[in-house]
Amino acid sequence: MPAATIFALASGAGRAGVAVIRISGPWALRVLESLSRQSDFRPRHAKRVDLVNAEGERLDSALALWFPAPHSFTGEDVAELHVHGGRAVVADVLAALGRCDGMRVAGAGEFTRRAVLNGKMDLTQAEGLADLVAAETAAQRRQALRQAEGGLRDLYEGWRTRLVRLQAHVEAGIDFGDEDAGASDPVRHAAIATELAHLGSEIGGHLADAGRGERLRDGVRVAVVGAVNAGKSSLLNALVRREAAIVSPHAGTTRDVIEVAVDLDGYPVVFADTAGLRETAAEVEAEGIRRARAWAAAADLKLVIFDGALWPEVDAASLALVDGNALVVISKADLHPPRAVRMPEGRPPALAVSAVTGAGLACLLDALRREVAARFADGEAPVLTRARHRQALEECAARLARAASEADALELQAEDIRAAADALGRITGRVDIEQVLDVVFRDFCIGK
Repeated sequence: MPAATIFALASGAGRAGVAVIRISGPWALRVLESLSRQSDFRPRHAKRVDLVNAEGERLDSALALWFPAPHSFTGEDVAELHVHGGRAVVADVLAALGRCDGMRVAGAGEFTRRAVLNGKMDLTQAEGLADLVAAETAAQRRQALRQAEGGLRDLYEGWRTRLVRLQAHVEAGIDFGDEDAGASDPVRHAAIATELAHLGSEIGGHLADAGRGERLRDGVRVAVVGAVNAGKSSLLNALVRREAAIVSPHAGTTRDVIEVAVDLDGYPVVFADTAGLRETAAEVEAEGIRRARAWAAAADLKLVIFDGALWPEVDAASLALVDGNALVVISKADLHPPRAVRMPEGRPPALAVSAVTGAGLACLLDALRREVAARFADGEAPVLTRARHRQALEECAARLARAASEADALELQAEDIRAAADALGRITGRVDIEQVLDVVFRDFCIGK
């Protein structure tokens, strides 16, 4: 049974100069000819048409493009209507399409899903495309573009091809060991074990990335922590250049974690203002402090704030959070000359900052940029971007480790190699694709 013909607005919602409406499926050309009252559309050539509804009312003057299968985004017959972007125009054209026989509105990600099912891209490319649409910073764009162009696919398919070849060699030893002396040669099996170990090492190195790809997708987490009234909320507002957090002279004003996303030199960063650290019997404030500690423990970086009005006196709770992932900040520099100061012996240098005058903010932002870039700079090699990739790769690595030690049990070795190859195949969609399609496309937007 042929797939239904689907349509949706493929460009952003709201008023715009131009809106793009995509149609995909076996009736795409028929519908295009019906709405335009024209024919003889040349593949991949824009043609100006007047669109009319079933009652003959003229809806808009548009550009129409025709992409016959399989040379289209979805691999099916596809038509695109580039109409004027007013809400009324878009609504009326979509309504006219909905009244055509055999047509229905596309579901979330359905165009891309059809592209995957028709072999136009694999699952990692589809995920990269979704990330490209959602990218808000330059680093996110670069990472998503590399994945959408097949960077992860090429890496994983290369590993899978090597595993399939090794599996064939092992199974040859099982099937022809009695007939072919070379098939059961111990040297040959040792070479297979060595290759399995090399593959496992490559995959292990890929996994040991400290979650860099996931962090670039979701945002680098920076916790702003310190004692009550140390100036955390004021500093957060100064860093993000808006009143994101309530500032009050009363201790305990911040009770919950307040998250603010910013673009820091192309890197997505999520700052979190947290409750002030102190001993308290108040149940709500105590819960806020517990959340502050949890956020700080999970953060990629910490800004540990010490009250400049009390400096050089420091509170023990904040001092305990100073480690290799912390930048130390002395607040309220307007109360003393803004200068670089040093923590007690063995601690990293600190920066004096004033949220009131802005003194020291540029130096703090520069330090943050350097730290973020050092940890999350995107290199040439593609990186993991999703939890499902990591889970499958961890399973693959575990199977490879076991297979490398099973040279004396070829049946078990062959099964573990097969399972390792299947784990890689699930990432790209070569194996069990129906089981992961809903997971991959649940967060896509309509029209993509």
